[in-house]
Amino acid sequence: MKKLLLLSTGGTIASVASNAGLVPKETGEELIKMLGKLPYDIHVKDILQLDSSNIQPEEWKFIAQNIYKYRNDYDGIVVSHGTDTMAYTASMLSFMLKNINIPVVLTGSQVPINVVLSDAHDNLRLAFAAAATCPPDIYLVFHNKVMLGCRSVKVRTTNFDAFESVNVPPVATVSSDGLVFNTDDHFQKKHDGEPVLNTKINSHVSLVKLFPGFDPNLLFAMVDSGCRGIVIEAYGLGGMNFIRRNMVAAIGKLIRRGIPVVASSQCLYERSDLTKYEVGREALLEGAISACDMTSESAITKLMWALGQGMDVHEIDDFFNTNVAGEVTLK
Repeated sequence: MKKLLLLSTGGTIASVASNAGLVPKETGEELIKMLGKLPYDIHVKDILQLDSSNIQPEEWKFIAQNIYKYRNDYDGIVVSHGTDTMAYTASMLSFMLKNINIPVVLTGSQVPINVVLSDAHDNLRLAFAAAATCPPDIYLVFHNKVMLGCRSVKVRTTNFDAFESVNVPPVATVSSDGLVFNTDDHFQKKHDGEPVLNTKINSHVSLVKLFPGFDPNLLFAMVDSGCRGIVIEAYGLGGMNFIRRNMVAAIGKLIRRGIPVVASSQCLYERSDLTKYEVGREALLEGAISACDMTSESAITKLMWALGQGMDVHEIDDFFNTNVAGEVTLK
């Protein structure tokens, strides 16, 4: 019987109704009781009790530290978490916990577990099954899908099918045959050393969605206020305007000031490619770093982590051209 740990952090899954709205109150033990009998030896530790809108870099570090602390005591760890920022947490854990030696599975629900038709029961059961059977890695489980944490994005606000695996298929799905694993080479990762906990990050970054009329001077205002790196969700393959409001020139000036600028796409699927159009090539020539097919959640957390290591612009460029945790498909 696999020995598994539930780290409870709050979220909708653990919420109850109050005069102020839904508030996380249920303990991890209460979550387990509502699941019924499972074929695992499950232990519980309540480490946080927060709506995930309040989960921030300090909590990422605390969650990572707990996972690392208990990694050798259990066969797998499940983290119950609110859905709104769960993809950010899963992405950051992928960088903070390099070579983790057990499966770590994040899950939550769209409806509290104490509601009759909640999706929490199925999500938790699948999370424990994944923690008992998946190879070591950071995963996010939701609505019959097991996804790499650094490829997961919340795409729906109320539908039970709230998360999607972006630009790679799910690691596994549930069918009448049980848990069916994808045999894609993308998931045949090899660990190259002992587990390492590294929670050093710099969260003084910004994620900017480009729109027609955006004033590039706002980027300088961010930097003057302490921003040390920027991810720009540009158009299509990564295009940026250079007529009148010259984003391209602004990016060049920022990079020469030592501020890395990462260009991703506003399109959820497929990649950014700064080499195809003039509006992308100009940005590339100025030093913009391509996020390729990374999610925005993964790009911003990867940038935070890189800055936390003291990397300069050139080192961050190289780092973004490295597949660390399955977060990017490189040519």
